[in-house]
Amino acid sequence: MTALVPLPVLLPLLGAAVSLAAGRSRGVQRAVGVTTLAAVSAVAAALLAHVDGDGPVAVQVGGWPAPVGITLVADRTSVVLLLASVLTMLAVLVFAVGEGGAERTQAGFHPLYLVLAAGVAASFLTGDLFNLFVAFEVMLMASYALITLGGRPAQVRSGMTYVVISLVASTLFLLSLALVYAATGTVNMADLHTEVADLPAGVRSGLAVLLVAVFGIKSAVFPLFFWLPDSYPTAAAPVTAVFAGLLTKIGVYAMIRSQTLLFPPETRPAGLLLVVAGLTMVVGVLGAVAQNDVRRLLSFHIVSQIGYMVMGLGLFTVAGLAAAVYFIVHQIVVKTSLFLVAGVVERRTGTGHLDRLSGLARVEPLLAGLFLLAALSLAGIPPLSGFVGKLGLVEAGLDAGSYAIVAVSLAVSLLTLFSMTKIWSNAFWGPPPEPEANGTEGGPPGRRLMLAATGALVALSLAVAVGAGPLYGLAERAGHDLVDPTTYLEAVLAP
Repeated sequence: MTALVPLPVLLPLLGAAVSLAAGRSRGVQRAVGVTTLAAVSAVAAALLAHVDGDGPVAVQVGGWPAPVGITLVADRTSVVLLLASVLTMLAVLVFAVGEGGAERTQAGFHPLYLVLAAGVAASFLTGDLFNLFVAFEVMLMASYALITLGGRPAQVRSGMTYVVISLVASTLFLLSLALVYAATGTVNMADLHTEVADLPAGVRSGLAVLLVAVFGIKSAVFPLFFWLPDSYPTAAAPVTAVFAGLLTKIGVYAMIRSQTLLFPPETRPAGLLLVVAGLTMVVGVLGAVAQNDVRRLLSFHIVSQIGYMVMGLGLFTVAGLAAAVYFIVHQIVVKTSLFLVAGVVERRTGTGHLDRLSGLARVEPLLAGLFLLAALSLAGIPPLSGFVGKLGLVEAGLDAGSYAIVAVSLAVSLLTLFSMTKIWSNAFWGPPPEPEANGTEGGPPGRRLMLAATGALVALSLAVAVGAGPLYGLAERAGHDLVDPTTYLEAVLAP
C-alpha cells in the first residue's frame, strides 16, 4: 500500500510531461488529462479505504528515515480531502473541454492543470513544513499562469494582485520556516510535535499565531481576504471554478494540520481563531449581498464559508474538527458546481451581471435545477450536505459553550440564503432572456459536456448528503486522529 502514496503526486507530473510533448494534439492532451485524474481518483479511493481501516501510511522518500528525509503521509483527513479535490478537478476538466476557451486555444492549459493537480496532492500528503512550502509553490506557479491564460487586460491586472499577495504569503511562510527550524532544528511535522512542546510558552504561541497568519492569507480569512474577490472572477470559468473549490480549502487544511499537530492545547490561539471565523463569515456574506455580478457574488461567498471551517478548528474539539472536515468536503464540491453554473450562464447569455439576466429557468430548466440544488446546499437548507455540515458545527459550538459564534453562523446562513435568492430572482425568474451578441445559443456538443460536468458535481454533492451518515462517521474518526495524533506519529517516526 505504501507504493500508492506517492502516485497522486507523480502521476499528474508524468501526465503533464506527456501532455506538454503532445501540445499540437488537443485530443491526446484531453485523453491524458482525463485518464490521469481518473487514475489519481482511483488511487485516492484505495488509500482512503486502507487508512480508514488500518491507520495512516507513511513513506520515507529515498529511504531516508524521518525526520531527516522527505516524508509523505496518508491519513483519513488528508486522503478524504484529496479524493474530493481530484474528483472535482476531473469534473472541471471535462467542463473545460466542453467550454473551449483557454483549453482549446492555449497549448499550455492541460500541462498547467496537471501540475496544479500535483501541487494539490502534494499539499495534502506532505509530512513536513518545508515540503508543504514546496507543494504550495508548485501549485501557485501553475495557478499564476492559469489565472492570466488568455492575456485579457482585466485578467492580467487582477492576476498581478493574486501574484503579489501569493508572493507575500510565500515570503512570510519561508520566514516562518526559518524561525521554526532555528527554534527546533527540524521541519518534520511529526518531529515538531515533540520539539515544539519543549519550547517556552511565548515562543510556541508566537509561532502558532505566525502560522495562522501565513495560512490565513492563503485561505482568505478576515482581514486577509481582499485579494480574492478581485482576482478570481476575471479568470476563465473553469479556472475560477477550480480555484474557488480548492485553493483556499488547502490553506484551511494546512491551518488545521499545523495547529492540531504542532502545538499543545494551551498555546493554540483558539479565541483568535473564533473571532477571525466570525468576522470572516460576516464580512464575506455582506460583501456577497452587495454584488451585482454572479461570479463576484460567489467569490465573496468563498470568503464567508471559510469562516465556518475556521470555526470548527477554533473549537479544537473532536466534534468541531469532524464538522470542519465534512464541511470542507461539502464546500469543495458545492462551491465548484456553483461556479460552473455561472460559467454556463455566461456562455449562454454573454454576461454575468444580474441586471442583464432574466428568465433562464424558462429556457434552461436543467441549469436552473442544478443551480437551485447547489445554492440551497450552500445556504444550509435540509436535507442537503450544507445543512449537515452547519448542523455539526452548531452542535459542536453549543457543546463547547461558544454561543456567540453559533449565533453569528446562523445569522450568516440566513444572509447566504438571501443572496442566493437574489441570483435566482434576477437570473432565473422572470421573462426569457435575449442572447447578447457575445453569447451563444448552445453549441450542442460543448454545452452538453458543460452541463454533464456540472450535473456530476451536483450529483456528488447529493451523494455527500445521502451518505452523510458514513461520511460523517469518517469525519469523526478523522477528528479523533487530529485531536490525538498518536497513530500519525507512530506511522511517521516508527523505526
